[in-house]
Amino acid sequence: MLAALGANLGIAVVKLVAFAITGSASLLAESVHSLADSGNQALLLLGRSRAQREETEEHPFGFGRERYFYAFVVAVVLFTVGAVFSVYEGIHKILNPEHISSPAVAFAVLVIAMGLESFSLRTAVHESNEVRGRNSWTAFIRRAKAPELPAILLEDIAALTGLVFATAGVALTVITGDGVWDGAGSLAIGVLLGCVAAVLAVEMKSLLIGESASAETERAIVAALEAGPEVQCVIHLRTLHMGPESLLVAAKIAISGADSAALVAAGIDAAERRVRQAVPIAEMIYLEPDIYRPGRADSTDPAIRAAIRRPPRPSGAA
Repeated sequence: MLAALGANLGIAVVKLVAFAITGSASLLAESVHSLADSGNQALLLLGRSRAQREETEEHPFGFGRERYFYAFVVAVVLFTVGAVFSVYEGIHKILNPEHISSPAVAFAVLVIAMGLESFSLRTAVHESNEVRGRNSWTAFIRRAKAPELPAILLEDIAALTGLVFATAGVALTVITGDGVWDGAGSLAIGVLLGCVAAVLAVEMKSLLIGESASAETERAIVAALEAGPEVQCVIHLRTLHMGPESLLVAAKIAISGADSAALVAAGIDAAERRVRQAVPIAEMIYLEPDIYRPGRADSTDPAIRAAIRRPPRPSGAA
């Protein structure tokens, strides 16, 4: 991420110089876009750093969600700094079109920027492929619990697409001699950034409010809990991501009514160890023992029980 931050700052400076030479609104919009991306990557780095702080009395579950907060701020910055400015500049240039000076400089900078952004996108895609598994790209962005990769992936896609819009705007302005096309390129970049910011804001809002673990992870937790003789079945299960690598697990488990308090306590300890072995990010586990009664309203979701395909064991079964 540090390398991407340095690269974006360099690209932003080059674009600003090119804008100063050419007066292109599309290049100015792209300059602001690159500056916004640089600020966003700095915010993501800050969020990751602050999330590593130790828990306190006031924040007993730690600061893992700071990563989600700063990723949400990234969406706000992308919208306010990138999208709104680009739309404003595009409308201004459409109403007051201007000639582009030294178009060769503009094209040279845009081609170089495309090469650098393509390399950045390729790196983001490679890193994302290592964690997305068999999920589609849409599902990966929607379900990823770590905010950095989806944010950078969306930014890189927007950056490369924005460069295409800028190139088209500059090219049409040079071909037709009408500066309106340059303004249209800036306007298109602004709309694009607004859409990306909206998608990112919606996803980060969901994580900030609190998302459960994936269905696959919850099935693994249920299987781990029910793998020992001391747990007849999981009555209900609730999970919550306190951060990308920190999961809260709360479950009501059915036990034998004949077990002593010491056996129940030992069984709960054993069940917690199994869960942590199956799902290492399950850092906080709270298990409540109870007696299973068929048909109770708070039983585990049918989808989870169907996936496990394991009926509750009779009381006292080994």
